[in-house]
Amino acid sequence: QVQLMESGGGLVQAGGSLRLSCASSGRVFGFAVMSWYRQAPGGQRELVASATSGGKITYADSVKGRFTISRDNAKNTLYLQMNSLKSEDTAVYYCAKDGLGPNYGMRYWGKGALVTVSS
Repeated sequence: QVQLMESGGGLVQAGGSLRLSCASSGRVFGFAVMSWYRQAPGGQRELVASATSGGKITYADSVKGRFTISRDNAKNTLYLQMNSLKSEDTAVYYCAKDGLGPNYGMRYWGKGALVTVSS
């Protein structure tokens, strides 16, 4: 069973930085599409950034130029560097891993890390 654990959330002032990490279990991390999503209070879960195994990276327009997604396949870890944070970035951030092989079409989720940006 895939397990994902986020860390690095917290409280930061507007303009500050945080780095989220997501540790993944399993042996196929390097082949999987990995993503960060977020859900603001009262809002819907939305894609923040994703990274394929081949290096294709996608960002939401709202975070382009401020956030950077990266992955260390040797450590089975996904990162999200968040700079120039704004109050509207306040949300629970979720790590997601897309299934492979017989699990293709499934998406696995971590429990989330709360990021609070004070203005």
